[in-house]
Amino acid sequence: MTFPLLSHINPETGEVAGVAANLRFLENLKGYFLDETAYQQALQLGNPTIYSVANVEPAQGDGQLHYGLGRLMPGKIGREYYFTAGHLHTHRPAAEFYIGLCGEGLLLLQHEMTGETLVLPLKANLVIYVPGYTAHRTVNCGTTPLTYLGVYPAQAGHDYGRIKETNFNKVVLEVDGQPTVMDRQEALKLISQDKL
Repeated sequence: MTFPLLSHINPETGEVAGVAANLRFLENLKGYFLDETAYQQALQLGNPTIYSVANVEPAQGDGQLHYGLGRLMPGKIGREYYFTAGHLHTHRPAAEFYIGLCGEGLLLLQHEMTGETLVLPLKANLVIYVPGYTAHRTVNCGTTPLTYLGVYPAQAGHDYGRIKETNFNKVVLEVDGQPTVMDRQEALKLISQDKL
């Protein structure tokens, strides 16, 4: 075996020893947030890191596993909590496990064909099974970074393009100080009427 069998992760910092993390900044999420005006105002103030993922891909081929250590910062654009871009797997049947390590958030799951959406809690000591053909997005509803592991088949691949085109049917907004899951179209209407 020529690949490492042991990795050292730091759940507090989202770092994997010896692995460079992929950083996603606010500018990388243009077109994803609900309130475009609030997004542009936030971007004028700076371009912070929204999340990072350190991917560990020891081997390719059938039966191999990869994982990503994700770290999603706390914050909001308007009333919408920070989130990851979200993705489907290129190999659509591929499933994934999400394992909460630190912080508090939600995982949006949306079936590609039916549009059925589930919203599940993601925090330390919780494990979520993400079935194949299911888009998934992490949302940080807390005040500290949310870190988690995603374990997936080596052949899964990541399809971000489909989400960029269609986005998710549900959004997570702060309403009366609490995270609230709303239908995207309903939330857009309320924002346009300045009722949130």
